[in-house]
Amino acid sequence: MTTSPQNVAVILPAAGSGRRFGQDENKLFARLAGQPIWLVAAERLRAHRRVARIVMPISDQDRPRFEGEFGSQVDALGIELACGGAERTDSVRAGVERVADDTAVQLIAIHDAARPLVRNADLDAVFAKADQTGAAILATPVTATVKQSLDAGASCRTVDRSTLWLAQTPQVFAIDVLQRAYAKHRGRPATDDAELVGRIGVQVALVPGSPDNLKITHPNDLIVAEAILKTQHESNHA
Repeated sequence: MTTSPQNVAVILPAAGSGRRFGQDENKLFARLAGQPIWLVAAERLRAHRRVARIVMPISDQDRPRFEGEFGSQVDALGIELACGGAERTDSVRAGVERVADDTAVQLIAIHDAARPLVRNADLDAVFAKADQTGAAILATPVTATVKQSLDAGASCRTVDRSTLWLAQTPQVFAIDVLQRAYAKHRGRPATDDAELVGRIGVQVALVPGSPDNLKITHPNDLIVAEAILKTQHESNHA
């Protein structure tokens, strides 16, 4: 039996706010099954056999909580706290710089800390594809009918969904690919890291992920996440 290399560094951006979540504090402190959302996500990633490091960029205002209230969990999981930026790309860049000199790291996986339900099998799949191609992301095919609004919603047209996918995380890249993408990034908006990588001419492979890899954005998402978590636990112990 061959052992998998422990060569993946995870960047877990956690410097956001709770505006869309309807709270003043960072939504990642909201509880899922009694634990903060970020902690559930971090534990899943730390449990994967290939993950060597976890770097979590955070805001200055949240640092006292991560170092105080949650200091023991941060230490137990070996999480490296970094200074997050005003934009997500600033936070990811800080994470990339943190691991740049680590010769053991071959892949960097960027994962939303608000996606705490990612499955181990999906991590296996996206890491394996990134090994082969240098750039791979989890995604799910669009199954609903898609409409494009015209005339400010007065009319619409149907969009062919056969080639459309919804991007998830982690998004996984060979370290040199991500470094080149960020070296070329000059602040032009991008919706995700795969877009930045695509701009330097690198093709990004799609890896089918599980629909239950939910991103918690609104309070109602927590209710759905609780149900998914319960189902996952029951299936793991079946």
